[in-house]
Amino acid sequence: MRRVCFQLQVKPDRIDEYRRRHAAVWPEMLRALKRAGWHDYSLFLRPDGLLIGYFLCESLEAAQAAMEDEEVNARWQAEMGEFFVALDGARPDTGFVELEEVFHLEDQLDSLE
Repeated sequence: MRRVCFQLQVKPDRIDEYRRRHAAVWPEMLRALKRAGWHDYSLFLRPDGLLIGYFLCESLEAAQAAMEDEEVNARWQAEMGEFFVALDGARPDTGFVELEEVFHLEDQLDSLE
């Protein structure tokens, strides 16, 4: 499984609403993510709006392509797009900044054996 970590910036005046929307994500969106191969998906939000996301998948490209085929994703991305800065017309699910993994404890422990 590939570990994917990404960054987005929530607009400061939309942080509370962003939290509310994610407290109860649409069930059809949750099921779509699962079908598309997004596993162990978490979002972390700093008080200033810095958002860090993390998930596991077989392939980022395949996971994004699978979500592209989900009708609910188009609706969700259209609603969520207004919450972020600096997307330059991209949707949140494709316009995020992917972070490079530089350390993973289990990988290094496994290499010791």
